[in-house]
Amino acid sequence: MAEHHHHVPRWLDVPWHDLFVPTIPIIEVVLRGSITYLILFFLLRLIRNRSSGGSGTTDLLLIVLIADAVQNAMAGEYKSISEGLVLALTIFFWAFFLDWIAWRFPVMRRILKSPPARLVHRGRIVQAAMRRELLTRADLMDELRKQEVHDLLDVESACIESDGSFTIVRKSDATGDARNAG
Repeated sequence: MAEHHHHVPRWLDVPWHDLFVPTIPIIEVVLRGSITYLILFFLLRLIRNRSSGGSGTTDLLLIVLIADAVQNAMAGEYKSISEGLVLALTIFFWAFFLDWIAWRFPVMRRILKSPPARLVHRGRIVQAAMRRELLTRADLMDELRKQEVHDLLDVESACIESDGSFTIVRKSDATGDARNAG
């Protein structure tokens, strides 16, 4: 009697074991993700790399590392989806945890978040702050124009925040607040 071999079509022959079973210890994935995230976070924090109008360090780092973790898992570099997901979860954890620490403990906020830098005080540019933030007068004027301020003399205060956004207080707003407070 002839045996009937049922041949599975090649496109259905999925190596399920390789897809889901990690090839390296999960703790190694967590450690590698944690160490990489924390080193990059603190290096970026150290150099205070915030560009005008850009994303915050945590946001940018999260996006780049998550994209890399997912790409590696999909491309098979890790050999399993599980490893890519564990790495992604590790990165999400650190992003959330560092934000929570900064929120919960004010003393840690100074370490984890860049304080605002005052770029304009009473209509005058604070040159030292502009140099520290690597901003030109043209960069500052661009930001002022975006907020419909066309003359530095109209500005009581302008700061660049930890996320790269600008906060501008017009002199008319500042005097109005003082009148309303009294």
